[in-house]
Amino acid sequence: MKLHIAVLPGDGIGPEVVEQALNVTKAVCEKFGHSLEYQTAPVGACAIEETGLPYPDSTHKLCMRSDAVLFGAIGSPQYDNNPNATIRPEQGLLAMRKKLGLFANIRPITTFPGLIHKSPLRSDIIDGADFMCIRELTGGLYFGRPQGRSEDGNIAYDTCIYSREEIVRIVQLAYEYAMKRRKKVTMVDKANILATSRLWREITQEIASEYPEVETEFLFVDNAAMRMIQCPKSFDVVVTENMFGDILTDEGSVITGSLGMLPSASIGLHTSVFEPIHGSYPQAAGKNIANPLATILSAAMMFEYAFGLKEEALSIQTAPGRIRSDEGRNRDRRHRRHKYEILPYRRRRRMDCPMDKKPLIKAIIKRIVFKIYYPLFCYFLI
Repeated sequence: MKLHIAVLPGDGIGPEVVEQALNVTKAVCEKFGHSLEYQTAPVGACAIEETGLPYPDSTHKLCMRSDAVLFGAIGSPQYDNNPNATIRPEQGLLAMRKKLGLFANIRPITTFPGLIHKSPLRSDIIDGADFMCIRELTGGLYFGRPQGRSEDGNIAYDTCIYSREEIVRIVQLAYEYAMKRRKKVTMVDKANILATSRLWREITQEIASEYPEVETEFLFVDNAAMRMIQCPKSFDVVVTENMFGDILTDEGSVITGSLGMLPSASIGLHTSVFEPIHGSYPQAAGKNIANPLATILSAAMMFEYAFGLKEEALSIQTAPGRIRSDEGRNRDRRHRRHKYEILPYRRRRRMDCPMDKKPLIKAIIKRIVFKIYYPLFCYFLI
């Protein structure tokens, strides 16, 4: 099979992580006998420096000609620290999504056995977590108009707008994916406050009736943020609007242990874009410390979603599961302490030791016996 992709490294660590993902893509194509053709183009801050635009027409034409787009990251402190900048790198990403018709961002959140120790959460909470966030990409506060500031600069305003068409297509997509998975959809909104969220909930209830096999759950965004940390294994397919999805999926990186481990696929009307969810992280650029795993897994999603090559995708996706680091083994040993052992309060919280009352009382009695009565017994015995 002949694969023709556009490669947009972007800014910061983007070129580094994309290079590694491209190396993996070449290796997979060689192994399975595919022909790979790719062409690079600028986007973001580097594109502004070259052309004056964050998403040049030449880059867009390349994306339209290609079968898929492998994208790195955009962003630069030069623009982040300048609130008066009229052109920003992030505008290139928004323009790319709008022009390519990328209405859905699919972000799988899953754990790998050999990397569970990287997460700050307890292993029993996250082990086996496997769910998918589907984020709407072309509406909401990021695209709503009017947007701007008053003449005196003391008032700023944004507009959140959603049409029925935008909501229907993303919610239907969520139910289609749920039918292929564990048949559960969680719709996240703020329907108790926002009019747009009430429209989301109304349309979701209508579409849910067409999928009686699928369990439908509604959560307010603040509750969903808490549940994602407390019980991530309770989710299957999560669907939500643009800004909520942006925030929740970054929170989901806590489950895997790093933003550098979450891939994503943006699909829609034209060419699909595959990218890591992290930013450009300019502080790490050129230091060879950036984690390329999210971009490599995005390449795996490219094989599956853009070309329908599931076996090739699986060969990449299963590789992180075989990682077993010394750090992970050492942490496992530390966690195999006696479950009733008493530890100082701060250390106990860090190690997540059980706090059941009966075991705790037994441990206290044991400590008293060995620290007080046993020395006295030995003294009188002598």
